[in-house]
Amino acid sequence: MNHARTVLLVGATDETVAKAAALGLRVLLLQHPTKVSDGQRRLAEAVEVLDYTRWDLVEPLARRLRAEPGFDLALSLTEPGLENAARINDLFGLGGTSHAVTLRFRDKAVMRRHLAAHDPAGAVRAAPLRERGDLAAFGALAGHPFIVKPTDATASIGVQRVEGPEDAERVWRAVRALAGTRTDRVSTLFVLRDFLMEEYVDGPEFSVESFSFAGRHVVVAITEKFTDPAHFAELGHAVPARLDAADQERVRGTVCRFLDVMGMRDGVCHTEIRLGPGGPRVIESHNRVAGDAIPELVEAAYGIDLMTLALAWPFRLAGELPERPRAHAGASVRALVGDAGTVRAVEGVAEALRLADVIDVRISAKPGAAVRPVRDNWDRLGLVAVTGADTTAAVARGARLVRETVRVRLTLADGTEALARVATAAGTESAESAEVSV
Repeated sequence: MNHARTVLLVGATDETVAKAAALGLRVLLLQHPTKVSDGQRRLAEAVEVLDYTRWDLVEPLARRLRAEPGFDLALSLTEPGLENAARINDLFGLGGTSHAVTLRFRDKAVMRRHLAAHDPAGAVRAAPLRERGDLAAFGALAGHPFIVKPTDATASIGVQRVEGPEDAERVWRAVRALAGTRTDRVSTLFVLRDFLMEEYVDGPEFSVESFSFAGRHVVVAITEKFTDPAHFAELGHAVPARLDAADQERVRGTVCRFLDVMGMRDGVCHTEIRLGPGGPRVIESHNRVAGDAIPELVEAAYGIDLMTLALAWPFRLAGELPERPRAHAGASVRALVGDAGTVRAVEGVAEALRLADVIDVRISAKPGAAVRPVRDNWDRLGLVAVTGADTTAAVARGARLVRETVRVRLTLADGTEALARVATAAGTESAESAEVSV
């Protein structure tokens, strides 16, 4: 078979396909019917359209493509494609991250069981939620508040905080309403089935963008996260995180130990942690690039393109990173939110994109769309990503861009008009106050 440097992508964005092609890779693509584009068809040698989350459909197609035209490795950088990419590699003995390891990242309950068995000192207490009485039992064990979340979702969908015993009925009703529903409001392709209860870790939240080179884990960036305290929706991100040297080392040590325990050897990971009273604790992790423009922040601040590296490293088209990458700037994402109503107009996006310090503007809200209270990431109206001289400057610059340039005009429920605003959370106000005082 002639298949030198051929990658089988299981699900991909236009950007992923373009970057693979730019590396000189031959691209075969398995794409979901709702995600296929003309750009992907133009750049990939072959595009097979199917529900790539279904192994019964993927396996026979993978066998046919392996025979002709052939491929070296299956790869996915998108959550729904991770497991079946791993299954393909296992099937043909191609290496890469195995399905067993991928499942530990993908399924939050499997991850919790694995950590409890292999790293009990660093594990967070957790238990499956199967019936109403489990809520009371777990509250008695772990105390209140505690967290309930789907085992198979992203973007803070379905995350509930159980404040006390009196809150159990409300949470149970919410879980029952979500069970069996599909999460594909924007970008994921899962049905919510199983739910998990977890001990609540009180402390600021960060994510760690890492890359593993044959078992050597490099923490590329620690990302400071701004979250909604009630529903944990992500309201912004900033790099480098404003942590002192001691906390940075604690975070690095925790994440590298976690990746060892999980069995991660090669590739990119996005690991979410909380820095609690007992030190850093892993909340969840994904063996893929982050969402929400975090890779773009990392590239702007550190000059490291994680997506290109993830595509290049399996074929050794890129070298290893140094142990401590250093940032040369700050970068931040700020989310736009609004009061209940409808979107009337979106203005200023093209103008903003022409500015030198603007990385991207992504407005998901379209005229006529409903504006809802923020419960998860998909209730946000959009985001802006910017650079700054340092992290604090970038956080403030994102807010100023929303105030001065990017305008999402709303008609509120009472008929009055308003503008979407930049979401605030702990860690954002001090930057904006400092800017105003100057």
